[in-house]
Amino acid sequence: MAFSSSSMRGGRKRKFKSEINVVPYIDVMLVLLIIFMAVPANEVPSVVNLPSAEKTSLPPDTYIRVSVQSDNRLSIGVGGKQKIAPEDVADRTALLERLRALHEEHPDYPVLIEGDRDSKYDDVIQLISEAKKMGINRVGLATK
Repeated sequence: MAFSSSSMRGGRKRKFKSEINVVPYIDVMLVLLIIFMAVPANEVPSVVNLPSAEKTSLPPDTYIRVSVQSDNRLSIGVGGKQKIAPEDVADRTALLERLRALHEEHPDYPVLIEGDRDSKYDDVIQLISEAKKMGINRVGLATK
């Protein structure tokens, strides 16, 4: 007795599903979403590109100029009409001593700090703070 495949199944032929199962695609999408949320961006958030400022007022005629270069070199001098060539100093202590001496010689001169674009922001802020502690009321920042 020979049985056909249609008789074993009760005479019904199997229909094929023509639908797409999207569950695996949703799983893959959720995994990718979690990966992109967990992996930090490649940008460095500590880098700040400061804008250059236009002149808001005329600079003073004569001032004490303090320069902070990106390689931590410091120099101090008098700029403007009565120029004293800037001299390099070894460290912050020597710079502050020279600033105190120049301020005693010229108490009415303001201090203008020239911080290089690549210098540490903290170095410039500390110089402003130390100048204020010395009693120098007029402290400014040089811009392009």
